[in-house]
Amino acid sequence: MSPRKVRLVVDLVRGMDVDRAVSQLRFTRKDAARPVYKLLMSAVANAEHNFKLNSATLFIKKATVDGGPVLKRWRARAFGRAAGIKKRSCHITIVLDERGASGAAPKAVSAAVVKPAGEKAPAAKKVATKKPAAKKAAKTETK
Repeated sequence: MSPRKVRLVVDLVRGMDVDRAVSQLRFTRKDAARPVYKLLMSAVANAEHNFKLNSATLFIKKATVDGGPVLKRWRARAFGRAAGIKKRSCHITIVLDERGASGAAPKAVSAAVVKPAGEKAPAAKKVATKKPAAKKAAKTETK
């Protein structure tokens, strides 16, 4: 699957708790949601088995989608010509981490997480800008 299609799904779950990300992926109507879901479940299983972490405290710290090998194929076109087709693939990387005892996310991750629709975003700082000087209106003569 092409990296562009998978990035749409990965961007949905980046920074989320694992439980919330699993439910998000289960109800996402994109074909890329299935491989991302399988990879997330594998990462959770590895975290529990290999590192003895609690799955209830895990969140997605980092998730990237990089381009993989591209298969080049040809398709017949009119007048004996051929058109190239690129069958793209991708590498998906998911890094999980454990939330602190307070449940707060680290600052780097919380800045990347998009706020839900009901919450207000922090007010942006106003930057002073210079306004261009008003141009004098040019007079036109009628004959």
